Amino acid sequence: MKITYLGHSCLYIDTGSFKLLADPFITGNEKASGKVDIAQLQPDYILLTHAHQDHTLDVDVIARRTAAIIISNFEIASHYEDKGHKAHPMNHGGSREFPFGTLKYVQAIHSSSFADGSYGGQPGGFVLTVSGLSVYIAGDTALTMDMKLIPLQYQLSLAVLPLGDNFTMGIEDAVLAADFVSCDRVLGYHYDTFGYIEIDHDQAREAFSKAGKKLYLPGIGESVEV
Repeated sequence: MKITYLGHSCLYIDTGSFKLLADPFITGNEKASGKVDIAQLQPDYILLTHAHQDHTLDVDVIARRTAAIIISNFEIASHYEDKGHKAHPMNHGGSREFPFGTLKYVQAIHSSSFADGSYGGQPGGFVLTVSGLSVYIAGDTALTMDMKLIPLQYQLSLAVLPLGDNFTMGIEDAVLAADFVSCDRVLGYHYDTFGYIEIDHDQAREAFSKAGKKLYLPGIGESVEV
């Protein structure tokens, strides 16, 4: 499984047989401008952790072109079904077998609303399992004790955690989150896109290293193998 970072919280996941796109916010991200062409993305599925615009901005255009199936909570799935898209609704604690593998929708502590202020349901994260390899995609979240439930069911190969602080957990809490989910390989995201969430990369790497963990901070368009 190859996970390519497309900026902010956007991931492009190649399972070998399918392509998944998580939280596409590309055209509105100045840091991704000129580096990512959404017309070149060909996802079979789009995963959405919550409704905020910095996670959903490019959903409609990409899904309309590719006919990708949108997977999210009930309210977000219904929102896109009303726009004529194919969607699969989930909710906390639920898991489902898909052609690409298994998804479980797990707890996240955040808020969730669409750009027009309408309700976007409860935010969440995903545990994605493909060919025996499991990846935790935390979404926008605070540190939560519910994370300790994940390693009771999954042996994670990678945890994708927000680092930017202010709107989500920051570096110190993300180190604790990696402990909570029992994973020593962490891909950081939701940082640097705008001023509120800028981080010190060296400080972040050092904090994870001191905890015996490997932190990946890939450039936009760079990939991590799982």
